[in-house]
Amino acid sequence: MRNSHLTPGVVPGRLSPDDYHDNFSDKAPPFDAHEAAVAADRCYFCHDAPCMTACPTTIDIPLFIREIQTGQPKAAARTILEQNILGGMCARVCPTEQLCEEVCVREVAEGKPVEIGRLQRFATDALMAAGGHPFARAPETGKRIAIVGAGPAGLSCAHRLAMHGHDVVLYDARAKPGGLNEYGIAAYKTVNDFAQAEVAWLMGIGGITIETGKALGRDLHLDTLRGTFDAVFLAIGLAGVNALRIDGEETTHIRDAVDFISELRQAGDLSKIAVGRDVVVIGGGMTAVDAAVQSKLLGAEHVTMVYRRGRERMSASEHEQDHAASKGVRIITGAVPVRFIGKDALEAIEFRYTEETPDGLRETGQTFRLKADQLFKAIGQSLDGAPQGLDLCGRKIAVTGPGRTSLPNVWAGGDCASGGDDLTVTAVAEGRDAAEDIHAQLMV
Repeated sequence: MRNSHLTPGVVPGRLSPDDYHDNFSDKAPPFDAHEAAVAADRCYFCHDAPCMTACPTTIDIPLFIREIQTGQPKAAARTILEQNILGGMCARVCPTEQLCEEVCVREVAEGKPVEIGRLQRFATDALMAAGGHPFARAPETGKRIAIVGAGPAGLSCAHRLAMHGHDVVLYDARAKPGGLNEYGIAAYKTVNDFAQAEVAWLMGIGGITIETGKALGRDLHLDTLRGTFDAVFLAIGLAGVNALRIDGEETTHIRDAVDFISELRQAGDLSKIAVGRDVVVIGGGMTAVDAAVQSKLLGAEHVTMVYRRGRERMSASEHEQDHAASKGVRIITGAVPVRFIGKDALEAIEFRYTEETPDGLRETGQTFRLKADQLFKAIGQSLDGAPQGLDLCGRKIAVTGPGRTSLPNVWAGGDCASGGDDLTVTAVAEGRDAAEDIHAQLMV
């Protein structure tokens, strides 16, 4: 590693080529066949499997692990993909430690669960490497559905509708499909351009057309889509980024964490990504963790996450918090930023401590400062420009049942819709379930 601490300011090229390669290699390398067999052999194959109940897509986990144990990884993959068509990505990014693995009987009894996520990756990778597509389309129905947003919910919905014989046009505002899988997840979690490889594999079902660079409200209008297609599914995500509302927020080197992560994910050369020597990340969720860890991996000397509430209230899992700490990220809780210090560029940030009270969060008046030449904001996102005529629930599109909105023949799912956790696996489930409801209504 170069002496990155000797280089002041926000600069690229802090590390050697070998350091970039090592730091951004696969976070959790895949099992080989022997490792998968050993891991599968630990499963009790519970009849009333709590892991299935904990999975938002209700994958038959005991069955697919049994299939791996008996030397049938492709059959295991089909079992997974029948419920979760993005099972490969979810195997990489799902917080399994909070879902299926947390309730695993072996975790409860021994403190070490069956490694369900890595077994899922082993199976789905084996099937994708073999080529071909495990599902076939039903006879064409003549029905056409527009899906706006090619993230996890949109892709899941598109695939299921195509399986039922419908024709789907999938629109996305960005240059590539994939949504957060492509633009919003730490680079070391999905190496080798896996997001695009998975999209290409998914498209093997046929019947799906993707049009990129098409944004709702700019290039597409809901009224027009409703008049042109038999149904519309909105999976537009949360494009708006919450502001800190502090004077000086436009100071140089203060930016949104989601933009930083997106830039890093699309970079052909990581040495071109500028990073500070003293980086601060505001927030306590997965985006904050990904921004903080990747800042450290890019060569930042000091990286600090600051969250306004206690550590137990952070939405990032304990596993991810521990991962950040293992990479040298410092986590400060119970504090909020109140002032940016620096004339032409950021130099420091003043914080005020907070405390929980019966009336909510309160600032104590005590302050401290952190030296900072770069700040990333990761304090949540909001729906940006919801189409008129749709009822909202808070800051999201209101839905009932399997994604039905207040407008006839319009469904919504994923992060833009009310209900559920903002997780890739939840979005996949919502897209799948909306597709089944759309199909049922169109075929009446």
